[in-house]
Amino acid sequence: MRHGCKVNHLSRTASHRSSMLSNMASSLIKHKRIETTLAKAKALKKYVEPLITKSKEDSTHQRRIVFAKLRDKEAVTELFREVSQKVANRNGGYTRILKIGRRLGDGAEMAMMELVDYNENMLKETTKKAKTTRRGGRKKAANVEAPVAEVPKEEVAEEVKAEEPATETATEETPKAE
Repeated sequence: MRHGCKVNHLSRTASHRSSMLSNMASSLIKHKRIETTLAKAKALKKYVEPLITKSKEDSTHQRRIVFAKLRDKEAVTELFREVSQKVANRNGGYTRILKIGRRLGDGAEMAMMELVDYNENMLKETTKKAKTTRRGGRKKAANVEAPVAEVPKEEVAEEVKAEEPATETATEETPKAE
């Protein structure tokens, strides 16, 4: 029975499981995104998030702890140089799991696992949102008149006085023409 057992064994021995998770974590750190099964992605999330948290404090001790888990110098260097800079202000949730359907061969649920701050497309979508317009909005906008700017009373009075002589001359000339 599996009472109280929190680890998903993934049908592997302990040594195989730790090697697999180490390799997958190294690939995730190097490539920022990997495709795997959903069960492996969930197991990897529990494995890699504490390592990213440890990378926030760049000390020899933390580097040795992370290296003991990853066993890959390039991945450790990338983690402490680039990834830790991007996630410095984040308190957790460094990875995202996106379901991508089922695999053709055996029907296993597949997932894409990625580091949150490295997905360029999702970062752009959150900053830009397209304005949606409805068809009814244009008709209302065309029928509504533009607001009239208020003009001080003195200017209006001066304009009326200036127009009066011009109208009198026009009326005097029209009867002469007839």
